[in-house]
Amino acid sequence: MIHILKSILTKALSIYVCLTIAMLTFFVMKSAIAGEIDPASRTVSLNEAREQVTFSTRQLMQGQRKFNGSCAQCHVDGASKTNPDVDLGLETLANATPARDSVEAIVDYMHDPTTYDGLRSLAELHPSTIRADLFPRMRDLNDDDLSAIAGYILAQPNIIGDQWAGGKPKR
Repeated sequence: MIHILKSILTKALSIYVCLTIAMLTFFVMKSAIAGEIDPASRTVSLNEAREQVTFSTRQLMQGQRKFNGSCAQCHVDGASKTNPDVDLGLETLANATPARDSVEAIVDYMHDPTTYDGLRSLAELHPSTIRADLFPRMRDLNDDDLSAIAGYILAQPNIIGDQWAGGKPKR
């Protein structure tokens, strides 16, 4: 009986130590990443009038988490698996109709997506908040989350450069 308890305690202690190391590594890496993103790289276009907004590192990290949980299945590294001709690069977003190269425009798209030419709704095909019944991952995203995702998307060319949107893959 004591041997079984000792075995269980040893396994529990091993799991605890591994989790502690993993958490410490996460927080150290998170701090290292946070310290490397300068304000210029975190500044993106807010709206059609080209007003600028500077996201905090925390907001960009939130955007990255939300993007990875809700968007990266199809848009890993800013590419588009479903249509490789339409990526999340700034030039591609700017050439859409309407242009999608600002925070407000991307948030609008995540609410009600349209084709690249803007003529037809994609709400039945592309995750959106108006069809959260079809796309459960969109249910819990509020406007702050959507803005953080948009900020993350728009800041990536400044942060990782050619690795974003069909450039040199990092994976």
